[in-house]
Amino acid sequence: MPIYQYGHKIPKIGIDSYISETAIIIGGVVIGDNCYIGHGSILRGDYGNIVIGDGTAVEENVMIHIRPNDTIFIGKEVTIGHSATIHCKEIKDYAVVGLGSIISFDVVIGEWTIIGEGCVIPNSKIIPSNKIVVGNPYKIISDVTSFHKKRWSYVKELYKTLAKEYHVKLKKIK
Repeated sequence: MPIYQYGHKIPKIGIDSYISETAIIIGGVVIGDNCYIGHGSILRGDYGNIVIGDGTAVEENVMIHIRPNDTIFIGKEVTIGHSATIHCKEIKDYAVVGLGSIISFDVVIGEWTIIGEGCVIPNSKIIPSNKIVVGNPYKIISDVTSFHKKRWSYVKELYKTLAKEYHVKLKKIK
């Protein structure tokens, strides 16, 4: 797995976190414990910093980057879906960012908020906790219910288990 120092910035990887050998981790990146960083993902902490909480899943082909001298805070047990582009200020605990979403600069996404697939959230928007957000442009359509939390908690556990199992079960055969 390519993990690069950038100047004085050296990535820090937590215990039992899985990082695919095709993911790229650069510079000021802190990844918590029990995280999953999927194939083809790029976490660029070259001139900014990225902090990812425990149990978070960054699925395949996600791009995370921030402007100079800024930091993205991604909470614990966040799920970032395949091919999302993340440039925001913060994604709070348990949030879900759907496949192919674009989250722009200075956006804050609340705890347990679900961002639907392909959603675009432009600069400086603050999305409250426990909301379901869809579309381009984005629109808040409803509240997150206990059903949603139960469903997504199951998915979050799958990725934490996958992070542990990949260390044991994934074997390159060619």
